Amino acid sequence: MTGEFAGLVAIVTGGASGIGAAIAAGLAEGGARVAVFDLNTDGVPEAMLAVRTDVADDESVRNAVAEVGERLGGIDIVVNNAGVGAAGTIADHTDAEWRRVFEINVLGMVRVTRAALPWLVESPAASVVNTGSVAATAGLPQRAIYSASKGAVTALTRAMAADHLADGVRVNCVNPGTADTPWVQRLLAAADDPAAERAALEARQPHGRLVAADEVAGAVLYLASPRSRSTTGTMIAVDGGMQDLRLRPKPAPVA
Repeated sequence: MTGEFAGLVAIVTGGASGIGAAIAAGLAEGGARVAVFDLNTDGVPEAMLAVRTDVADDESVRNAVAEVGERLGGIDIVVNNAGVGAAGTIADHTDAEWRRVFEINVLGMVRVTRAALPWLVESPAASVVNTGSVAATAGLPQRAIYSASKGAVTALTRAMAADHLADGVRVNCVNPGTADTPWVQRLLAAADDPAAERAALEARQPHGRLVAADEVAGAVLYLASPRSRSTTGTMIAVDGGMQDLRLRPKPAPVA
């Protein structure tokens, strides 16, 4: 294999669909041997190692990571992409739902990275990339649990980067805007007026559309690449400018 990831082994959690599948495909195209962790591995390309994994269960994670390390001969890249969404305010959810979202979105990243560390510290090109969200940097309505969990991801990313820099392990984060993913499609399908809801989601992003999965994957691949060996503890926003831009509204047409 040739390419910037040739000879490297990568794990992508939540890699069977959406953004995760785009990331896994990009790593494989770059020459990496890719293992996909997901609850449902249907549709994972045969060239990749598909491992049914529940990131909310430590034993499941440890077994999956050990299988990758032993079968593929090491681990160089971990992309912590698995996550769940949740819609509502703090008044809308029980403690159990808060725990469920944090178990997957935050502790899932902890479990996978922790289990992979013994292999990562042996790699000359160790990289961890976490999938965050614009919900961590912008206040969005009806996203209390999700925003809190992704805010934790950005703080965790910086802490991990500081803790493991001396071990040669880089840790970074990508914060997508509202992306055209299966979860967003389900939200749209459940709306009273799916077309109007999609238009509203597109309008709140300055570039006027949903983010594409391959656009997020491109940022992840940049951070995971050995060519980015001086980049750690950073957050890259792939959100059409939603995090930082404040554009003036277009003037209404004159009648």
